[in-house]
Amino acid sequence: MTAPRIAKKELPRASAPTRGESQAFVVARALASPFGILIVFPGIVLAVGLFLALVGQRALKVSNLALGQRRLAEQASLVATHLRGALDSADPILDRLSDFTLTHGPDRPLEPAAAVMLDLMQGRAGVAFVSISFPDGTFQGTQIDTDGVVRFQDSRVSAAGTRVRRYDYQGHGALTLWKEEASAYDPRQREFYQGAAAARTRVWTKPYTFYRTHYTGITRTAPVYLQVGSERRLHAVLTVDFDVNALSRLMRAGELPDMRTLLFTRSGTLLAYPQAEARIAALPARQSVLSFSDLREPLLDSFFAALRSRDRAQRGPLTFDVQGVPQLAALAQVTEDPELDWSVAYLVPERVFFESLHVYGRRSFGIAAVAVLLALAVSVAFARLVVRVRREAAEARAEAKRANQEVRELGSYRLVKRLGKGGMGEVWRAEHRLLARQAAIKLIRMDSGADAGDAQERFRREAQTLAALRSRNTIELFDYGVADDGTFFYVMELLEGLDLESLVVRYGAQPPGRVLQLMVQACRSLAEAHDVGLVHRDIKPANLFVCRAADEVDVVKVLDFGLVRTLNDDASAAPLSTRAVLETTAAAGIDTGSDKLTRAGSVMGTPEFMAPEQALGHEVDGRADLYALGCVAYWLLAGRLVFVKNTPMMLLIAHINEPPAPLERYCLSPVPDGLKQCILACLAKAPNDRPLDARDLLRRLLQAEKELAPEDVWTEERAHAWWRKYQPPPQRVSTKPGVTPSPQGQLRIADVLQAPRAER
Repeated sequence: MTAPRIAKKELPRASAPTRGESQAFVVARALASPFGILIVFPGIVLAVGLFLALVGQRALKVSNLALGQRRLAEQASLVATHLRGALDSADPILDRLSDFTLTHGPDRPLEPAAAVMLDLMQGRAGVAFVSISFPDGTFQGTQIDTDGVVRFQDSRVSAAGTRVRRYDYQGHGALTLWKEEASAYDPRQREFYQGAAAARTRVWTKPYTFYRTHYTGITRTAPVYLQVGSERRLHAVLTVDFDVNALSRLMRAGELPDMRTLLFTRSGTLLAYPQAEARIAALPARQSVLSFSDLREPLLDSFFAALRSRDRAQRGPLTFDVQGVPQLAALAQVTEDPELDWSVAYLVPERVFFESLHVYGRRSFGIAAVAVLLALAVSVAFARLVVRVRREAAEARAEAKRANQEVRELGSYRLVKRLGKGGMGEVWRAEHRLLARQAAIKLIRMDSGADAGDAQERFRREAQTLAALRSRNTIELFDYGVADDGTFFYVMELLEGLDLESLVVRYGAQPPGRVLQLMVQACRSLAEAHDVGLVHRDIKPANLFVCRAADEVDVVKVLDFGLVRTLNDDASAAPLSTRAVLETTAAAGIDTGSDKLTRAGSVMGTPEFMAPEQALGHEVDGRADLYALGCVAYWLLAGRLVFVKNTPMMLLIAHINEPPAPLERYCLSPVPDGLKQCILACLAKAPNDRPLDARDLLRRLLQAEKELAPEDVWTEERAHAWWRKYQPPPQRVSTKPGVTPSPQGQLRIADVLQAPRAER
């Protein structure tokens, strides 16, 4: 089998390892290569870092889980202790109230009872009501009312019903009537009264709903007896009430993120749930106690289901899942009193205790990433060292070759110094061998895949056409040819001055009189070019150069007259649709700078100065150049583009659809009506609405110049004064992308070397 070939050249075969080169040697050599160092060394560091991070995370997870369980259990026990202390205060309250009640009765004054009960409530956590109920139905008590105010209540049962009077405290024991109302309330029918009378001792009631607020609460009740002869007669029933909201305040200390705190009974009654106070308050008034099922919360449903399935004697944390999320629960019994089957539970997601694990994980991965970056930096530095040594050797050889090329001759010209280098070739300063006239020579490298004969013929025709242009406002072409190595070249004049883009950037918007003069000169160049069938298609401020010519100033030269376009143009290309143009332009990621070149299919030009028909990919004529010239005039007068958009695609759409903003909005001085009408005519969307050709526009501009006020006319004296004042320095070769200017370049080269206008 023959070796692979390209044209007439045979490619070398990949040689198999010799016996002297073992597979291990081949692998070692590959690892020692720059590519191997960039891959293997960071990979080893990354693997070690990941292993250490995973081991550390696992150890931290185990310790965090144990620590979290212990912390939860301690918190639950602490809250249970606080609650137990609150509930234990019931008996001392009942002791003192019992002593007072022995000498108090329904017919005694209210103020002493009100003062005693107010003293007993103050400073008692969770106590919501202290009361005395007598066998005749009289009820006296101090409570925290629904509006949060502590009031005294006296209700008496009669045949006509129950009369309830509520009093506000005035000072310590003085009372003022706040409200009087009728009610059906009879304390003798309530569970606390009947339970105390039946038990004949102090008891805890089961959880129940308070009569007025419907909050869930519990009561410690005690009967008081008087010895009447040989009979112990029930004198009164005393109560100390605790409600849910008051007890909830004891359970908030030390909460963790996403923690839920419950005070409940094994039967499912919720006595306190601080995190759901708002939802509990929004529930409809009810006569039954609050159950966990009333809230319809998945967390509570899962917790009580796990609690029922757990052995009652089992201790330690309870684990369960809520919709796939692991949860921890720590439980503590509030009191050993068998009457109170109360428990405290703290519920929290496991992830809360793994926050430090996540922090450690992020740190460990960060350390691993830093290690990888350091390894990568070392590898890159080593690889770059190798590449740099090779490149320096290549540059030394190229420098020697360049030294020989600097003295070579190209036709009648001697290449003196390279001024710039671009994507398609180079620009050199040259001297004519006999005339010693300085010029600029552009060397253009053709695509290796192009047909050399056809490209040379097209280059010849274009150069001859440009050389035939005689307008003093068109860049002058001295000579053209093909070098021995097949490189195309042409010789141009050198110019001293600055382009119109730099003119506005440096010195701001220009006066209307000067703009008229500059546009008139540009029209003269375009008129001659259009007559011979040349359409510039890339008129923009950077391609209009204002310079000195002998003792003349403000001489305009039109640059870059389509030579590169002709060399790469495909006359058979069909126009693109608007959508295709915009999609292609956007996909190309084209920069919006004024020196960028856009080419999408058969569309070529600069988006900021592109005529609508050119943006749409339609066939264009000289009127497309007039549209671009109108954009240039707008730039000179306003100091800004006609359309300012973020992307080339948006610029194309604006040129196709949007009207330009009025010049008056941005111009510092008034724009003469004649000049403004000329610019608006050039910026018409339809070619038929623009001037017929460059000569028509030239006629209109000259007419507009006649309408200027004497002080606005840009005279030769004003032009010379401007150049004397500002003396614009000689320009570098170019600041366009793809061009490498020489630091020593002192002359602005007409028609500077462009970056290649590749098919996008």
